[in-house]
Formats: sequence, structure tokens, C-alpha cells
Amino acid sequence: MNAASTAVKLKNYISYNSLTISMSMLKAYKFRIYPTKSQRTKMERTLDLCRWTYNETLEIRKTAWEDEGKSLSKYETNNLLPEWKENKPELKEVFSQVLQNVHERVDLALKAFFRRVKAGEKPGYPRFKGIGRYDSFTYPQKGFKVDSGKLYLSKIGEIKIKLHRPIEGKIKRLTVRRSATGKWYACFSVDLEDLPKPPWKDGSLVGVDVGLESFATLSNGVKIANPRFFREEEHELARVQRKLSKAPKGTPERKKALKVVERVHERIANKRYEFAHRISNQLVNRYGLIAFEDLNIKGMMHNHNLAKSIGDVAWNMLVTLTSYKAASAGSMVVLVDPRNTSKMCSRCGILVQKDLSERVHNCTQCGLSMDRDWNAAINILRLGLQSVGIQSVQARPLSRAGVVTG
Repeated sequence: MNAASTAVKLKNYISYNSLTISMSMLKAYKFRIYPTKSQRTKMERTLDLCRWTYNETLEIRKTAWEDEGKSLSKYETNNLLPEWKENKPELKEVFSQVLQNVHERVDLALKAFFRRVKAGEKPGYPRFKGIGRYDSFTYPQKGFKVDSGKLYLSKIGEIKIKLHRPIEGKIKRLTVRRSATGKWYACFSVDLEDLPKPPWKDGSLVGVDVGLESFATLSNGVKIANPRFFREEEHELARVQRKLSKAPKGTPERKKALKVVERVHERIANKRYEFAHRISNQLVNRYGLIAFEDLNIKGMMHNHNLAKSIGDVAWNMLVTLTSYKAASAGSMVVLVDPRNTSKMCSRCGILVQKDLSERVHNCTQCGLSMDRDWNAAINILRLGLQSVGIQSVQARPLSRAGVVTG
């Protein structure tokens, strides 16, 4: 099958499924906000009252289950709010839907717990939130408005917001989040259903093999270097953590040292996000189909020799960002089974056993010799095409343009 016919089949597939793809598309926007001192006090107060509501709701549902074998719903606990407000009048300082969302959070946490139990796992029961351990509150439908560089929050007031890009689509909900270093952010969840879907990009297809040696290798042979942000900051982090460990508990010195540690962690996280954001933009702007492996990152983290390095590269962030950007950019993302993508020869299809230390794929069957990650990326693209119904693509290397050759 040549590149042109592959592109036509894929375009027809996407056109046929475009309604389904666009119907479920949500996009997230995150902006820094700058509350005044009095507004910060109100927001801190809101967090603490939400924390109390979370713990009270969790305790009631836990007791109902343990004493009566009864599972309360979020609607039943919502009905308790008027009584709680009478007994604890300060709850009236918080917008009612924000408190209702706390019940939804407890409900989701318990559902996730029982789902893992049913799957045979041994999850920890949802924890009560200690002081300083509740860092966001949500306006699920209304009670907020963005206008002229200001964010209006019911019960809090107008806050300065830095809108560094326009918000496209219909805003569905707003979460106000406090970072570990005390910065405040507005996180909007936006429905893009009503926006016109851009035309699909013809021709350019790519498989992406993520790794540790290189951050990613593309099926056209291009390698993206691994920036190793944690390793870069490791010595600085160790230094400030030593200072923290020496500070007596409960002292202003310890509180100050903790903030310094949190700032280093925040700096690392910001670098990772910006890197993944930039790479995902490049992928969706260039390619019509992007295939990744559907990796079990949590399972891979059990390898203690590699856990630090795997955590540092944050592959999931790249896949998540690329996936939600793809539809609005006229691209699509597919996830494929990762089994044998590194072992399979991309020319003849036989499995070639190799250790992690072996960086070159040498096939004894057909004689193909190439970089192991490039070989894997080609296999990932082939599986991605097969997952959308293009079964006749043979396993063989791609041209440098990333399109299957004829």
C-alpha cells in the first residue's frame, strides 16, 4: 500500500468518526490569578471549609457503610448541607455549588476505591484531609465570570487574572488551585463541541517510541533528547532538603525551608510541563496520525532501578497533552499494545531477543540493522494504522518524512 492510498483510507476513517471524536472533546486552560490580601484570606478560608466538608462527608459515608452496610450517594449527602449550615454558619461563606462539588469529590474517591477492590487490587481507603492538604475548590456550573482581565468569583470578588491566550469554546467548570508555593491559578474546563473541526492533515503519520536514553524516537528516525529535569536539579534539591531536615519541627525556620524545597519541586514540574507542551504542539501541528504505546507507567515504576528516571521523563504528560490537542489541530492519537514493539523486526516481522543495554536492532532473518528505538517507533506506527482498520501495511522502515513507503 502506498502513502497516498494510506492517507485516503485514514482520512475516510477520521471523517466517518469525526462526530464521535468531537462530541467528547474537552480542553483545559490554566491561568495565574493575583488575589489581594483580603481575597487570599477568603480563598484560604474557602479551602479550609471545603476540607471540613470533605472530612465530614467521608466520615458519614464510612460510618454508614461500616455500621449499616449502606452506601450513601452524593445526592443524599448534598441534602445534609442545609443542616450543616445551621450548625456551622461559616459554611454560608462558601458558594453552595462549591460545597456540593466537595461531595462529588468524595463520591469519586470512593468509587475509585471500590473499583480497585473489585479488580483485585489492595488500595488504601480514601484519606481524611489534614490542615494544608486541601488545595483546590471548584465552581461546577456557575458562580464565576471572566471579563476584561478580571475573574469574578461568587463570595470572593473580582480577582486580577493573566489571560495569556484566548479561551475558545464554552466554559463548563472552573477550579481554583493553590500551588505548594502559595501561587493561585484558575483552571477552566472548556467544551469544544460547538467549534468548527479543522480539516485533517493529509499524509503525515508518525509512531512515537518514548524512552530513557532519548525522550522519544519518531518513526522517521528523528530523536528528541531527554532533558532530565530532575537529574539537573537533584543536587540542589538534596541541599535544600538537608537544610529542611535540620530545622526543628514547628519553627518558622522549618516552614521557610519547606517553602524552598517546594519551590524546587515546582520548578522541576514547570520545566517538565513546558517541555511536554512544546513537543506535543510540534507533533499535532505536523502529523495527522500520532501513535503511542499504551504503557502501564504505574507498573513500570515498580522497577526501583528505573523508577526515578521514568518519573523524570513524564511520558504520560506528553501523551495526555498530545491527545487533547490533536482533535482541535486536525490530528488524531491512537494508543497501541506495547508488547514486542522493541523485539519485532520492522522489516520481516520476526521477534529478535535483546537486552535493555543493546541499542541496535540486528535481525538474523533479513539482515536489518538499525537503532532499536527507531525500529520500535516504526512498529508502533504500523500497529496504530492497523488499529484504525488499515491492515495491509507491511512491517518495514519508513522514509525520513515519516510516511509509509510504497
